[in-house]
Amino acid sequence: MAIKWKNKVLLVAWLLLFTFGLNGILSALSQGSDYLKKDYFQTEQFESQLNEFTSLLNMFELNYLPPEEMKKEITVTPEEIDEHRHRYGDLPVQINDIKQQYEQQIQEVQQSQNKELLEHYIAERDKKIEDITNNFKSDTYVEAKVVREKEQKIDNYYRDLEKYRVQFANFKTGFVYYLKDTTTGNIYTNLTVSSEAEANRLINSKNMLFIRSYPTARYGYLSIERNYYYLEESDIIDSILGSKKEKVFEGKIAVPKAAPATSMVLANYRDYQEKQKLFIIYTLIALVAFVLSLYLYKQTELVNLSALDKWQTPYNRIPIDICITAFGLSCLITLSLITYNENLHLHEYLYVFIRESITDLIFAAIFVAVTFLQGRLLFARIKDWPSLQAELPKSLLARVLGGISQAFAIRSIGTQVLLILSVTFAFGLGAAVVVVEPEFILIYAPAFLVMGVPILMMVVKRTGYFNRIVNNTTELAQGNLEPDLPVLGKSALATLAGNINTLKHGVKISRKEQAKSERLKTELITNVSHDLRTPLTSIITYTELLKTPDLSEEDRDAYVQIIDRKSKRLKILIDDLFEASKMASGSIELVKERVDLVQLLEQTLAEHNEAITESNLQFRVSNPDKPIYAFVDGQKLWRVFDNLIGNILKYSLENTRVYISLKSLPAQAIIIFKNVTKYELGEDIEELFERFKRGDTSRHTDGSGLGLAIAKSIVDLHDGNLDIEVDGDLFKITVTLPTKM
Repeated sequence: MAIKWKNKVLLVAWLLLFTFGLNGILSALSQGSDYLKKDYFQTEQFESQLNEFTSLLNMFELNYLPPEEMKKEITVTPEEIDEHRHRYGDLPVQINDIKQQYEQQIQEVQQSQNKELLEHYIAERDKKIEDITNNFKSDTYVEAKVVREKEQKIDNYYRDLEKYRVQFANFKTGFVYYLKDTTTGNIYTNLTVSSEAEANRLINSKNMLFIRSYPTARYGYLSIERNYYYLEESDIIDSILGSKKEKVFEGKIAVPKAAPATSMVLANYRDYQEKQKLFIIYTLIALVAFVLSLYLYKQTELVNLSALDKWQTPYNRIPIDICITAFGLSCLITLSLITYNENLHLHEYLYVFIRESITDLIFAAIFVAVTFLQGRLLFARIKDWPSLQAELPKSLLARVLGGISQAFAIRSIGTQVLLILSVTFAFGLGAAVVVVEPEFILIYAPAFLVMGVPILMMVVKRTGYFNRIVNNTTELAQGNLEPDLPVLGKSALATLAGNINTLKHGVKISRKEQAKSERLKTELITNVSHDLRTPLTSIITYTELLKTPDLSEEDRDAYVQIIDRKSKRLKILIDDLFEASKMASGSIELVKERVDLVQLLEQTLAEHNEAITESNLQFRVSNPDKPIYAFVDGQKLWRVFDNLIGNILKYSLENTRVYISLKSLPAQAIIIFKNVTKYELGEDIEELFERFKRGDTSRHTDGSGLGLAIAKSIVDLHDGNLDIEVDGDLFKITVTLPTKM
């Protein structure tokens, strides 16, 4: 147990070392450009401060004009006069607007009978109307008003400018400058010097931390854009100063070593130096920690990967896309935690820096461990590519796409549902807007009447139709055959209703066929029992008679012949039964070869020639002169012809004609057998194909009742057809066989 806890402590220590080292290296790569400069004056932060100072210097000194002089530069153009005059419309429109503004107030005062206030409102209204009227009478009148507006904007500009004077004063404590206007020769400086040479003696590397000279190859002369430090209403100032020639300056701007401690620039300079030292120390310690973590990992088995196998099975149950997404998010969070170290900004509070660094380190280490665990389990899962392929259809994305695909399997339904949901959402959102802004009811109400109400009625109607279909199918599932559903229109619900009607009729037919099948099954059992029991009973009976001691030789021979005849009859029945079963199960194999059907039919007739001659039937055979070849099993097809001719001999009415014809059609041969039956046939001729079914319902003949069933099975195996037609007592069988080889 002690060893186990020791391993856990070592693992946690290694994880913290690895995370700390990785954090330091990545922080160095991401923030190194900020802290690996030679000094603060090469950073973007200082360059931004210098630009800010030059902008303020430009506004307060380099391009500064007193308010009085600025107002003297005001000009008014005809376009400005016209814009002011028509700012609120033409004269009639403006006069009407003023009257409407005072109309309600005057009416209320008249009702209160406050004569003094009434006179005040009327005088105020008439004064505004007079002022507007004068605007359209005199350009000089309008010009004076435009000038007053511009003077007001200038006053606002200088009032806003004063807000930045304190900031400019702070910058002046951190910067020294000596600049000369290259055009006028005017000097701008905050140094107490009387000449440029004296200024150059003061601004040197011994006294200054930073010096920027103008002109230089990189910066050229100092020419400051008039951006006016985001001051409002500076368009008048910009137009006045823009009309003047742009000033260009030469000289120097520097940061003195002896700047006051309160100087913003000097404070930032010292802050950067401290952060730079802390960054270098932090990076070196992190690099050592990272190397040490790699050494410990190689020297000791800190991570037992086999222990992670117990997590693999439950992990594999999670959809693969969720696993990949979780791993990606974990990687991003971990990378953000170990890439940027914001605690370097807390260097002035060492205890805060240490506390925050340790907290962030533990938090990052947890995410490193979680990311490593997910990566290990995910990699093991991806390696098993066959299993992964089987999992892809079960992913969340595949399910969502499958759901969308199923929703639009019938595109009309998916589109209608999406449209209805969109319209419903739009009207719901519109209702919320109407609650907040009631005037939108003028748009919302007509739209709802034109679109919302018809859609609502359609939804109610379709819902009722759907409920009717559900109730009908419920009754159908319980075995109750309800009346047919109405098929309304060409919608998917109408198609569903039609399909349900078709299924219901299929159920009816199936029930009828099932009842027929049960009846035939009962008859089959009865017929099989009868046909097998009859010869078997005779065999048993005559066998018992043979056991009689004083039986004569003549009787004994007669009994043996009867037993022999009945045994052969029983054998024929059993053989036919097995053959019919094999035919029905499809387990019989055909040995196909090229056979002349004409010759095969003639051969079969020849084998029955003696029986045909002894019968009182007249056979009329019609065969073509040319051979008709087919790729068939000659022995099995001979069995078909033999059964059909045998049935004709057994069941034909005496002294009638039998017609047999064979003819060739494209890709098939037609053999037709026609005779007049001696027994009356039932209406359902299809039952003649059932096993042990006979035209002789009294079952006095020697047939097994399997002949037609076997014949039809053989023809079906040859991809042909055997059809029966009955017209009164005329019995016709048509055999169709393919001849294409």
